[in-house]
Amino acid sequence: MTAWPLTIALLVIGVTQLIVQYRLNYWNRDFFNALARRDSSGLWNQLIIFVPLACLSVGLSVTSVWARMTTQRSWRRWFTSNILQFWLSRDRYRRLASESGESKNAEYRISYDARLATDAPIDLMLGFITSVLTAIVFAGVLWKVGGSLTLVIGGTEMTVPGYLVVGVVIYALVFTGAMIAIGRRLPAVIQTQSQAEAELLAAANRIRETGVQPVAAGDAKMHQTVWDAFAEVLLRWRQLCWQLMGTTLVSQTDLLFAPVCAWALCAPKYMAGTMALGELTQASAAFVTVQVAFNWLVDNYQRLSDWRSAVSRVGALLLAIDEIARSEPKVGN
Repeated sequence: MTAWPLTIALLVIGVTQLIVQYRLNYWNRDFFNALARRDSSGLWNQLIIFVPLACLSVGLSVTSVWARMTTQRSWRRWFTSNILQFWLSRDRYRRLASESGESKNAEYRISYDARLATDAPIDLMLGFITSVLTAIVFAGVLWKVGGSLTLVIGGTEMTVPGYLVVGVVIYALVFTGAMIAIGRRLPAVIQTQSQAEAELLAAANRIRETGVQPVAAGDAKMHQTVWDAFAEVLLRWRQLCWQLMGTTLVSQTDLLFAPVCAWALCAPKYMAGTMALGELTQASAAFVTVQVAFNWLVDNYQRLSDWRSAVSRVGALLLAIDEIARSEPKVGN
């Protein structure tokens, strides 16, 4: 099975990307310091350094896409093959067709939900590990570049060590808390919306399957079932829209205000002449990088909600099949 070696390769690529990102952060400082000094020779040297760093960064990103999608395909092959074998064995799919609840529409669960249940963990796991490492590395950059800040409050001097790290932690906590508060109903809304879509698909399939038969008295009822299912889909879609509007409000505000917050925190030291232009841009870039790492939950809240809903639906299908399997007569009886 190639899934585990590929998963390890993904982690190695992620760490290498972090190293390149770290080096680019210091390149950012050196470039703007040379610009502030009007040092043309220094600028050209930095441009020469930038080319291999940029090529390496792009190459790693392309390789990461290949490794990620190949890993997802391997895990999906293993997971879906087992579900299909369990579902098709001893004609369990026939008995499952009469079940109600989330175990209905097994084909939708196997094709869509099983894919989401295996694809998302790869992205989420890799993103989470990378975010933790990024936060640790670039928090160190912020601590070193920003140093401490002395404030005078009510005639009393107070020194805040690593004030940029403190600032980015507070900033991330505010927006993470806002995302959790606003999007707390998102997993349930996504789950009901997906279930409504599956009900519509099932209702339409029933009409298609009976289309070759003579017109029956129950056709009008089946047609009404489709319209009712469609109305439910629209209702759930509207609820999902409102939830996503709220989470988008938080994420976009977070994205826009992060660099401004970094500049505002660095401005006092820059204006006092204790921070160079290159250090200001380096600290600003590191602040945004740490903020993005800390806000992993904000950036992936919808993806996590989709994954939780898909896992719940696949779990319901597997439990239903397992109940059917337990009720089957033992082989040899």
